[in-house]
Formats: sequence, C-alpha cells, structure tokens
Amino acid sequence: MNINELDTPSLIADLDVLERNISSMAKHCNEIGIPLRVHTKTHKVPEIAKLQVDAGSQGITCQKLGEAEVMVDAGIEDILIPYNIVGIHKLKRLTNLVNRAKIIVAVDSEETASGISQQAIVDGVVIPIVIELDTGSRRCGVESPLAAHYLAQKIEKMPGLDIQGVMIYPSNVNAKPFITETVDLLRKDGIPVNIISGGGTGSETASKEIGCTETRSGSYVYEGMTRIGNSEMLSPERCVLRVLVTVVSTSSPDRIIIDGGQKTFTSYPPTPYGHIIEHPDAKIYGMSVEHGHVDVSGCTHEFRVGERLSVIPLHQGMTSNLHDELVGVRGHIVETKWQIAGRGKVK
Repeated sequence: MNINELDTPSLIADLDVLERNISSMAKHCNEIGIPLRVHTKTHKVPEIAKLQVDAGSQGITCQKLGEAEVMVDAGIEDILIPYNIVGIHKLKRLTNLVNRAKIIVAVDSEETASGISQQAIVDGVVIPIVIELDTGSRRCGVESPLAAHYLAQKIEKMPGLDIQGVMIYPSNVNAKPFITETVDLLRKDGIPVNIISGGGTGSETASKEIGCTETRSGSYVYEGMTRIGNSEMLSPERCVLRVLVTVVSTSSPDRIIIDGGQKTFTSYPPTPYGHIIEHPDAKIYGMSVEHGHVDVSGCTHEFRVGERLSVIPLHQGMTSNLHDELVGVRGHIVETKWQIAGRGKVK
C-alpha cells in the first residue's frame, strides 16, 4: 500500500528514523555504561516499547496506570510507574498489575505510601517502592535528604511495601550532593538502595555521573537524541512523526487550509505548529479545531485543493495522544499499522 492511498489526516512514523533513534540511544547508554529504562509516554505503542526492550532497555517507564496496563497486556513485565498513586480505584488496579508483572512505584509522602500499603495488605501483595526526590522539576518529590530519610523510615514499617531506593527528575550534576547524602542516610540506617533512577532525555551522561543505576529517557524515540526546542529544529532526519494532511482550501493567494487542526496536532505553542516537509517556507501560523491555517506567502509553489502535505508536528508526544493509529512507513510504502493503545490513558 502506498501512503497516497491513506485517508487524511493520518499519523505516520518513518520507520528508518524510528529504528535509528532507538539504536542510537541504546548505543549511547551502553557506551557510557548506564542501564536504560525507556519512558513510553511519548509513543504509547506496545510494539515500539518492545523494539526498545529488544534493543537493550532493561524495562520501561509508564507515567500512568492506564499506560502500564496496556503494556502489561502486551507482555511487557518490568515497569516503573514514577507517579503518586492515590485513591481506591487506582490502588486496586495497581495490586492487580503487581500480580501480573514486576511493578515499581514512586511515592513522595507518607499518605501515599500508607494508601498503597493498606491495599497491598488487602490483596496480599508486596509492592516495590522508590522515593522521589525533587532535584529541580518543582513538581513532585521530597525536598531534602532528611525528608527522604524520614519517609523511608516510615515506609520500612508499612506492611506490603518493599523499599528499593530513590528516583529523581531531572538528572543534573547539581543533584549529586542531594543524592549522595540521601543514599548515605538510608544505607547507614540499613535501608536498601538498590535503585537510583535518573530521568530526562539528554541527561543520560548526568545520570551516570551522579551515581544513578538507571536512566529514564522517552522523547528521544520520536524527536532524536536532543529534545526539540523550537520549530526550526524539526527535521526529517531526526523526527519520526509526520501528519499526512490534505489541502482543502486555497481561497486566498497567501493562505491555504489543511484538514488538520487542534484535534490533529494540538495547539501547543510556539508557532509555527509544525514543519511542512515538502515546502519548508510554508508556515502553519494558526489552528482552528479542525482547520490548519498555513501562510504560503513565502512560497513560489502554487498549491491546489486535494494536494497532500507531510507535517512534522511540533510536539510529537502530545500529537500522538490524539490519534488511534500509527502508520509505519518506509519511503512511500506502508509497512505496518499500530494501535496507539496507551492514548487517552490518563487515569
């Protein structure tokens, strides 16, 4: 099947670029000597996760329970969930997952840990736990080594929990004193630190330097070895995703309209919202819900209704969450179709 036979908008993955990105990161982590635990929240596709595991990842990371459930259903058996799991509905799902695969969960409070412990007791399971340290994200995580030590002491006394170490986000060299002091406090108290999990695409070397036992990287799979910072960096050589669209209006000489808008690309700033491969001088300057507004005043090409364009979306992870299916292509030939099974799994 040729890609020109696909209906639009269609989300397409360049398989050559995908395989190169997966291989490059695996090689990079192997060369610097740190185990890779890939993060799947960017692609949410079990088949891609399996390619990453086959390339050397020791397991995967899923941000939400729903994503982890999808991956366990697909046969992946080693998953870190770096998220505070709160509430009876989620806790029951967590213990069910623990019965099916190796699941490690992060916590940053006594309340969260206690809830997990209580459900683990009810369901007769033991859940591996890591304590999250806030090393700069200003999001989740305890904020001092003493706070980490206090929480670890509490977790040690909670039945159904098996403390395994700590996790951080992001990995940076400034975090080393925080990690070193925390690990020293825990180990002096006889508390295991088998895992020091670092995170962030592009911070693999920092993870190694500060003593992490693994590094979590995710966006590299679609965006190359360096996370995309702006639309000028979008490149077919490093970015996997394209959205195949059709020109549906050419009523103005300086503007065309494509059949993909906010529900296809997201409206994630800054503009332009993507890179049109065939005509880089055309700029997607605005989006309605179902219309993409493209400034073509800088182009010599005369666009026509029905013409197809391939667009590299600015935020590839958010765009993939809007689509049910990912079409894998080599050149212009459709090689495979994958369900984006983890899309919308925000619970």
